[in-house]
Amino acid sequence: MSLTLDDRQINPPVLLAPLAGITDLPFRDLVTSFGAGLVVSEMVASQEMVEARQSVRDRAELGFGVENTSVQLAGRDPRWMAEAARMVAANGARVIDINMGCPAKKVVGGLSGSALMRDPDHALRLIEAVADAVDVPVTLKTRLGWDEGSLNAADLARRAEGAGVRMVVIHGRTRCQFYKGRADWAQIRAVRDAVSIPVIANGDIVDADSARRALALSGADGVMVGRGAQGRPWILAQIAHDLGHGPAPDIPEGGELIDMISNHYEAMLTFYGHDLGLRVARKHLGWYMDGMGTGTALRRRILTSRDPAEVLRLLPEAPEQERCAA
Repeated sequence: MSLTLDDRQINPPVLLAPLAGITDLPFRDLVTSFGAGLVVSEMVASQEMVEARQSVRDRAELGFGVENTSVQLAGRDPRWMAEAARMVAANGARVIDINMGCPAKKVVGGLSGSALMRDPDHALRLIEAVADAVDVPVTLKTRLGWDEGSLNAADLARRAEGAGVRMVVIHGRTRCQFYKGRADWAQIRAVRDAVSIPVIANGDIVDADSARRALALSGADGVMVGRGAQGRPWILAQIAHDLGHGPAPDIPEGGELIDMISNHYEAMLTFYGHDLGLRVARKHLGWYMDGMGTGTALRRRILTSRDPAEVLRLLPEAPEQERCAA
């Protein structure tokens, strides 16, 4: 299985999905350190970005100039989408992704994200505006459709290819499903049959077995992992290895795992600052402790502490709870 985006090889063909509030720069750097073919930034609202003129931290957040990073844009106005695309390309973005898959009410209420699948003609105008504005590869992320009565991903992907999109990622649910039920990987095959550009399967891919099933049912050229990477930044590399791409990752255990978690925690505090960093870090620490089976009392102390030194002191005790409970 080989995946090419224009003149660049995406190797391995296992990608990290954009997840709002999760796939920030510290997390993407950590996932990349284990191995990932492409990581995608959190969704950026096009008009707000252009009008606000990003801060230094915001610019760093997008990973400008990082070879394996794609910057994802969202919006409803072709003008602002094109302006934002030109801005991020001028700042060094290597790949630009268009979000037409986010199901969040706030995004859909603004007629962005998956709401655009209800108006394919307008969606195409946005795609054309971005593709015409930049020379870097433009990709598209969608769902199967708005609901079961309008599974139009294949038609939109075909038109997007004609407008210059170089790869499509399809989450195997409709917008109205949100994240309920199971991703329907077989429905992605219609998209694969409609286009000649790479197609990536997304949704419920959490390990090598689910990746194999998704690839077999969809005929896709690669897979994208989202929630499955929470608390397991090595899982993309493990999936890639199990699919025959590259060496097995060195999955940290014991002291090495605590060191990795501690370094990730400190990286978030450095990137966001103390107060915001503490809030952002809690979800990641919670996922790590889920994997370690940390006891309830210690978990509460770690997640409620506002003293980084205390958190770092307590973290080595977290995996001990699992052994004591066994």
